[in-house]
Amino acid sequence: MTSTSTQRPRVLITRAVFPDVIARLSEHFDVESNQSDVNWTPAELVQRLQGKAGAFTTGSIAINAALLAQCPDLKICANMAVGYNNFDLDAMSAAGVLASNAPDVLTETTADFGFALMMAAARRVTESEHFLRAGQWKSWRYDMFAGAEIHGSTLGIIGMGRIGQGIARRGALGFGMQVVYHNRSRLDATTEADCKARYVSKEELLQTADHVVLVVPYSAASHHTIGAAELALMKTTATLTNIARGGIVDDAALAAALRDKRIAAAGLDVFEGEPNVHPDLLSVPNVVLTPHIASATMGTRRAMAMLAVDNLIGYLVHGKAVTPLNADRLVQQGTA
Repeated sequence: MTSTSTQRPRVLITRAVFPDVIARLSEHFDVESNQSDVNWTPAELVQRLQGKAGAFTTGSIAINAALLAQCPDLKICANMAVGYNNFDLDAMSAAGVLASNAPDVLTETTADFGFALMMAAARRVTESEHFLRAGQWKSWRYDMFAGAEIHGSTLGIIGMGRIGQGIARRGALGFGMQVVYHNRSRLDATTEADCKARYVSKEELLQTADHVVLVVPYSAASHHTIGAAELALMKTTATLTNIARGGIVDDAALAAALRDKRIAAAGLDVFEGEPNVHPDLLSVPNVVLTPHIASATMGTRRAMAMLAVDNLIGYLVHGKAVTPLNADRLVQQGTA
């Protein structure tokens, strides 16, 4: 991928980012950036990508077959995210475009937030704050905003990758929780012991967990992993926390379950069709809603951005990305 031309490769940064990220990329590339953070239409994005060899993307930027057909110069899209459901990997591989993501650097920060969101839902933090701000707090009552126990309860994790394992360790070691998990494949015995976690079926997890946390990558197979049928299996005292991706949960079904008190509470950082949120979720009090900020610490977001930079420089300058997603498929096609 090393260029033999004196002309530097051109790179597009599709969303606003740290200024030093732009400066570092500018050492190697001619850079066009979107510091005004305009949400381009697909047609505008295609126009901006003309002549670009690389794109610095976020999870809101869709890279699909229709776009790729109009961007013949594109060689790599580097996602500033661990998730990559905004990438059509099949189409990218067919077009000879490398995809990369930003794993590992956000694991602990996201696990922190997932646990915090679960606790906020269980202990009714949002409900009680709204109550206080509305001037309704006039006296103490024995059952005022009494929520669910965390310490010693059962934590169920669906999706036991690095983030799920981080949440499991926090629950087991920090809060004495009994941890059960469900995953596409069972973890090895050493990892299970490290997380103090027990593998169970999805049905058993939903029936027994006091707090269910979702950390599942989004795909067609994981769409609506939690729907009306799954919510019906959960305890009426249970909470559901989603820090995975929108679409993992049927938001309409969840709103109905929360309204009817079929589960106690939920904590949601991701939504179907975000940034739009299902209106029924906005009208129920027993849900904590945050705008996709699980990885949002300055240190972690900077590390994510710099890993995307490393991938762009690694591939376009040195011929090898740091965290590629489809490099093996490009090699098989002879395009890497």
